[in-house]
Amino acid sequence: MKVVFFHRKPNEGNFSIESLFNYIRANLPTGINWEIKEMRFHSRGFFRRLYIGFEAFFHQGDVNHITGDVNFLALFLSKRKTVLTVHDVGFMKQPNPFYRFLLLWFWIKLLVKRCALITTVSQATQLELLKYVSINPTLVRVIPVPISNRFVALPKPFNQQEPCILQIGTKRNKNVIRLVKALEGISCKLEIVGELDKELESALEAAKVKYTQSKNLKDEEIFDKYKSADIVSFVSTYEGFGMPIVEANAIGRVVITSRILSMPEVAGNAAHLVDPYDVQSIRDGIIKVITDAQYRNVLIANGYLNRQRFSAETIALQYAAIYHHLHSKGSS
Repeated sequence: MKVVFFHRKPNEGNFSIESLFNYIRANLPTGINWEIKEMRFHSRGFFRRLYIGFEAFFHQGDVNHITGDVNFLALFLSKRKTVLTVHDVGFMKQPNPFYRFLLLWFWIKLLVKRCALITTVSQATQLELLKYVSINPTLVRVIPVPISNRFVALPKPFNQQEPCILQIGTKRNKNVIRLVKALEGISCKLEIVGELDKELESALEAAKVKYTQSKNLKDEEIFDKYKSADIVSFVSTYEGFGMPIVEANAIGRVVITSRILSMPEVAGNAAHLVDPYDVQSIRDGIIKVITDAQYRNVLIANGYLNRQRFSAETIALQYAAIYHHLHSKGSS
């Protein structure tokens, strides 16, 4: 059986989908041969999309797996042997109703019905998707994101006097401005990975938060950021999954995250949950994990157990079962 993984052309500095499926492919059982088909162009503009659609049509396998961000390829592939992974439907937050209508039809409704199976990375994303399209729920299966085997327990003494708080990502949904406001007056160092715009720079200056900033980091450099952190903050307002939660759990760092959407599902009992829209709730959570060592240690211990749910070996077997299912149906 040959499985073709259809990947977007990566955006600069953004390889999350590619890394995710690298972990899965490395753990697929024998008997599954695979090939990666990376699109020649970014998914922008009608004619480029048309080109890469035909490119995909001529590179089909026994099973086709659209791995994300190029959902429209489903229009060009054999329905009976195609699986589509949906990471989130955050694009439906688009404020323009015309664009939202186009996205609903050309990025969800038409495409979902052109696939034999859909996978989502969380139950929260599954439920969101099913709000927008009428489809048999049994055809939408939840398979979470696997964690890299490099993330293993690396405990360190907690710096209670000036803890290092790691924030990965600075897009609007990452909610960094509210985090910064919550940190005002708290002795800490904020480690930001991502671009700083003027609004965020002004917030950091107003709150007088000590911080460092970096961007375009390689995997090993991000891993080093986890190792030096005391707290990992992930108080997002929207996430399809929330990989930093599990990565922090695995390495043994205390996590603060949001109590909405996928984040409680991913964190389980291994993070302090806050209201991401309430600065005081974020602040209280940070103070709680800084000052309460017993509570902090319970969260860290729970994190080591939580990490086991996201092993690449287990998740690869779930995908393998889908591939075998589609192949057997296609062959019959």
